[in-house]
Amino acid sequence: SLGCHFIGHLQSNKAKAAAELFQMIERVDLLKISQTLDRHAGLLGKKLNVLVQVNIGKETQKSGVLPEKAADLLRAMKPLSNLRVCGLMTMPPYGREPEASRPCFQALKKLSAELADEKYFYDNKAVELSMGMSGDFKVAVEEGATLVRVGTAIFGQRDQ
Repeated sequence: SLGCHFIGHLQSNKAKAAAELFQMIERVDLLKISQTLDRHAGLLGKKLNVLVQVNIGKETQKSGVLPEKAADLLRAMKPLSNLRVCGLMTMPPYGREPEASRPCFQALKKLSAELADEKYFYDNKAVELSMGMSGDFKVAVEEGATLVRVGTAIFGQRDQ
């Protein structure tokens, strides 16, 4: 997945710019935003890679589709011919010891395998898993992450 990835929360009114600027959108969790991205990608004559965000920890303060609803969302996204659903992403509960994130990573890996068996991804033999950040990326890689987000490890802590 070379190229620039958009990782933050994406609002519908920014979808056009995101489709123009990025090769992958990592946090798709609603059909509406998927449809908007698909439309803009189509107008650009572009295939846009996306990852579906799964709220694997079922935290009320986090976005992402619930694990038990992921297949429904992927099924609804199937007709969107300008999107390539490459895999899943998750963000485990924040501020824990790295090892405490392992069950979340294992659960996402298991879910991705189940969904790949149902042929929901662009390439069901090479499903992308974006999981792990600066504090827990080593555990994430051990559990099958293909993409990690390590901004703090590179740039340092942000001012609050």
